Amino acid sequence: MDANSLNKPLLLGEEVELDDIKKSSFLASSVKWTLKIVIWVIFIAWVGLVFLYPGEIGNQLVEKIINATKGSVFGITGSLFLVFSAPLLLIALLAVAHLIISGEDVFDKRKTSKNPRFRLWTFPVLVDGPFGVVSAAELIGIILFAVFIVWAVYAYTLRNLSLLTLFDIPSTEKSLVILELTGLRFGMIGLLCLAFLFLPVARGSLLLRLIDIPFEHATRYHVWLGHLTMMLFTLHGLFYVIAWAIKGTLMKELLQWKNIGVANLPGVISLLAGLFMWVTSLHPVRKDYFELFFYTHQLYVVFVVFLALHVGEFLFSIVAGGIFIFMLDRFLRFCQSRTTVDILSAKCLPCGTVELVLSKPQNLRYNALSFIFLQVRQLSWLQWHPFSVSSSPLDGKYHLAILIKVLGEWTARLRESILSMSETEPENDLPTRTMITASVEGPYGHESPYHLMYENLILVAGGIGISPFLAILSDILHRVRDGKPCLPRRILVVWAVKKSDELPLLSTIDMESICPSFSNKVNLDIDIYVTRESEPSLEEGMVHVASNSSCPLSSCSMSPLVGTGNNIWSGLYFITSTAGFVILMVLLRIFYIKPYQISSWWYQGLLFIACMVASVIIFGGLVVGLWHLWDKKVSARGVEHDENDSIKVQPAQSKDFTQKNLESSTIIQYGSRPDFKEIFESISKKWGNVDVGVIVCGPPTLQSSVAKEIRSHNIRRQRHQAILHFNSHSFDL
Repeated sequence: MDANSLNKPLLLGEEVELDDIKKSSFLASSVKWTLKIVIWVIFIAWVGLVFLYPGEIGNQLVEKIINATKGSVFGITGSLFLVFSAPLLLIALLAVAHLIISGEDVFDKRKTSKNPRFRLWTFPVLVDGPFGVVSAAELIGIILFAVFIVWAVYAYTLRNLSLLTLFDIPSTEKSLVILELTGLRFGMIGLLCLAFLFLPVARGSLLLRLIDIPFEHATRYHVWLGHLTMMLFTLHGLFYVIAWAIKGTLMKELLQWKNIGVANLPGVISLLAGLFMWVTSLHPVRKDYFELFFYTHQLYVVFVVFLALHVGEFLFSIVAGGIFIFMLDRFLRFCQSRTTVDILSAKCLPCGTVELVLSKPQNLRYNALSFIFLQVRQLSWLQWHPFSVSSSPLDGKYHLAILIKVLGEWTARLRESILSMSETEPENDLPTRTMITASVEGPYGHESPYHLMYENLILVAGGIGISPFLAILSDILHRVRDGKPCLPRRILVVWAVKKSDELPLLSTIDMESICPSFSNKVNLDIDIYVTRESEPSLEEGMVHVASNSSCPLSSCSMSPLVGTGNNIWSGLYFITSTAGFVILMVLLRIFYIKPYQISSWWYQGLLFIACMVASVIIFGGLVVGLWHLWDKKVSARGVEHDENDSIKVQPAQSKDFTQKNLESSTIIQYGSRPDFKEIFESISKKWGNVDVGVIVCGPPTLQSSVAKEIRSHNIRRQRHQAILHFNSHSFDL
């Protein structure tokens, strides 16, 4: 390899024209920075108000805002919505402008610094324990939430004690009053936590895209917040149950459904639904009975609706912002999943892995770190499963590939279906062949392709965890060949597999055909560890192909109706739905609530929920319909321009993956496991004082092992050694 080629980043090399790199104008950059500053100011002010609200200062501030705004048509409900929910919607609105200005190909040049430095998001602090691998930034968030809970309990306790001094309460009843007040305060803290709960599970939401947190990472935050919120709501109910039991009015209070004030029975129903979801989401249950977890989690509808009936519209408005953003994402996912997608190619590899190639429209963008949710209706109408993409967006304009490891009943049935089609159907009778179809949600993932932002990469995979790394390698080689922005110039792949029959997974991409003589431009080393075999296998399994190898452009492709799709349309969808919600609330109050003097708390809560749903379906649905028509026109125009094009899916063959240039760069070790301490020390000495991105995709034990060694290495590193940055690409949602 030419030494000079390794000493210059590909991004700045002679092969990459500077004009090819998209640079924002000074005006656009100024607008983006202004938007970021405004967003941060709004967010910090909102979080600060939520933090202070349990205390006297925060409570008085909110009361001042209520007194100043309650004269509007929305009343106190509008005031509380303005304080607790409107800031989230305003940030999402500003995120629309930021994403549109940023464009579709975001390349963060800040990561190309010559001076390596630690980063809060990529420095693992906790690696063992209930939270899994936790970065420094995540630990700060956990500590802040813990401080908030302690502070809120303390502040509310002081307020409870001060309330008792204002009234002459007999000593025999004081304990009951304290129990009920404590239960009330825990419920309020739970509502404040619930304001955050739905934000991480809005898969393609503008907020997640703005801060570039992919959905598979955000789900961890949802899990943590879910445990915290349900613990608070359980304490809320428990304190009331104890007080009512002592008074001897337990059943009467539990069944109470009053018009003015909090209705108890809807609260009981909401809490029971939440407890069902909470218990079935615990790790042992979720791991062994995933379908039970999935189906019981649909009780979130019952939980939210009866919560609104329980507290009424003005208290529900505290949590409405996050729930509304989730509703927008959920409706868009529903619309996208209605499209039936053609599976262009299906291959069964001997290691128990299935490769599917799906049809997609040209204008549906994704990156090599994306993933999709897949439903195969021939197998089940209810089950959706997440899979990382194994293809680069540069592999082809009209298709996307995934690798599926056979691990359970659903994946086993999928493999059997493909094998039966391959064995029973004649290969030359294509018009009458049985086709496998699917429904797809996504793609989702990182807004920016961070794998392109490190000059030095270590990709650590366990088993089928190699799937996204195949996409990364393909993406890098395509960019090197085409002269597109791409920093990686030294790449080490560490792959641990149980048996050697998994090795042909590397043959799913032909690196030499993608980028001829790539070894002269990229230093790629592959270390493979076969853990359960002491020597190479003498037999190679055959690959079964169950579909045609070349397909014309398909009209049955993935729908682009996804939050991570077109920025302008997704922005219009959000703006129109939000405006529709405000309009419906105004009309409802002017023409129904005030004229008919509707005063029931629970009924107003129900009307509030109805307006949220109606605004998404009616106003948002109108935009989605126009978006769909626009996409059909654009897709038809693209097909006209590429009418002679076809999607080339090469026939699968049993071949040695260590051919050509890979022979000298691939090392296979049998009967051993990777020693990450030794690997990282060796790489650090070899590559020197640089930033090294370490991306891990595999089981939690693998992620913990890698994170632990990265933490140890970074703590004891010398100035001339590399800084390792931990990035987890989880495929186990």
